[in-house]
Amino acid sequence: MKIANLHTADISYLDEGEGAPVLLIHGFASNANTNWIGPGWIQLLVDSGYRVIALDNRGHGNSQKFYEEKAYVLEKMAEDAVELLEHLNIQHVSAMGYSMGARISATLASRNPELIDKLVLAGNGYNMIEGAFDSSDIHDGLAAENATDVKTQIGMEFRAFAEATGSDLKALAACIMGGRSYIEKSLFETLEPKTLVIAGTEDTIAVDSDQLALIIPKGRYEPIPKRNHMNAVGDKVYKQAVLDFLKE
Repeated sequence: MKIANLHTADISYLDEGEGAPVLLIHGFASNANTNWIGPGWIQLLVDSGYRVIALDNRGHGNSQKFYEEKAYVLEKMAEDAVELLEHLNIQHVSAMGYSMGARISATLASRNPELIDKLVLAGNGYNMIEGAFDSSDIHDGLAAENATDVKTQIGMEFRAFAEATGSDLKALAACIMGGRSYIEKSLFETLEPKTLVIAGTEDTIAVDSDQLALIIPKGRYEPIPKRNHMNAVGDKVYKQAVLDFLKE
């Protein structure tokens, strides 16, 4: 992993392979290693003839940490990706985001339609518009002084995941609140790139992904059978669907 000292933030990233570039944006409390390297995505895409750029989002991994909620609005997180691509002199890219990364990727594509060739929104759905759960429980779980002070199941689950990935809990507590705003339906209705929406059939966080695909002009939905939010990331059906989509 390298560090790019951008105008917006110091961003950790990897850049591997040759060919058409693909940008990977990971989910909340994860990082490029956990979301993309470990599950085999980087190697798969490189072996398939792509140049792969994967960043640690601000507040995550080895990227710069911020402790104010306003630092994590989706527009700022998307701008980090734009600046990284400019830093690497990349004018066109296909982008895939998982979970929170899908929110960032959709924002990126909406604000910079000339930059995105194809778009994959994974591990998220219509809940990006309507919401699915109260993220304050996750915030409280991350912000608690001790794990024994966490009161909710979802708070305990996200704290345990964040601790397992070696994350900065205070930065993530700010991130979950700063980036939780609902996205306007009109953003998806006006997305220009061909878009694949894909999620596990047992994913309780990615709600109504098929309905999201219906409102995207060039959108389509692919299910990942018998997978939930956590175990869909490295699934072979997911990987094959993305490879097929990128080759179209």
